[in-house]
Amino acid sequence: MDIAKADFIEGMAKGLAVLESFDTERQRLNATLAAQRAGLTRAAARRHLLTLAHLGYLETDGSHFWLAPKVLRFSGSYLASARLPRVLQPTLNRLAAQTQESFSAVVLDGAEVVIVARSGQLRLLAYGLHLGARLPAHATSTGRVLLASLPPAEFEAWMAGEGGDRALPRLTPRTVVEPAAFRALIEQARRDDWCVASEEHELGIHALAVPVRNMQGKTVAALNVVAPPARLETAAIRRDLLPLLLDAARELRPLV
Repeated sequence: MDIAKADFIEGMAKGLAVLESFDTERQRLNATLAAQRAGLTRAAARRHLLTLAHLGYLETDGSHFWLAPKVLRFSGSYLASARLPRVLQPTLNRLAAQTQESFSAVVLDGAEVVIVARSGQLRLLAYGLHLGARLPAHATSTGRVLLASLPPAEFEAWMAGEGGDRALPRLTPRTVVEPAAFRALIEQARRDDWCVASEEHELGIHALAVPVRNMQGKTVAALNVVAPPARLETAAIRRDLLPLLLDAARELRPLV
């Protein structure tokens, strides 16, 4: 959403940038690290860190800061009030009970995807695969089907990124990072209307995803299943898991 410059509160944006600088890679930050990650001066980052700690969103030992439980207030409010997770959850529960695999519903947020609903017990536990987790879009099956659903101009803008040439980090030896090869994968996902990502985000993790569209044909989320390699071989996909996901996406269409 674009707003007028006069309506933009820069201090709030900087404070949120500091809060968002904490993630699974950097769980504890000092003022210097927070400044680097949020793009601020050290003095500004320190003031924001101290303010957030004073408000109860961070905890500190006087040198380093880390997230406090109070930050869950935002995610809890979203999950309790947002319509999409509530609509998707019964379908995920049914699929998990039917197959004994783990299913998730995911939305695109910039360079990442966010898990907004999930169900099932993982026999292969993917790192960080929990409700609210943020994963790199380029290395995940859900990210690819969501990117494939973007209009061409929007996808090109995504590829460009803020600096004009988005970097695609290599997370495992199997992660596709070359722009031409990645574009080919997105084109394939656009043609197939589904996508498999094998060990690109984490070794040993294989996932299949399909888009979820509303009645107007707009993609609003992606459904995926994480399963052992044998379950995601081509024959098994077409016979077992892919039909289940496609049927679920069609059933959800009038609801989302």
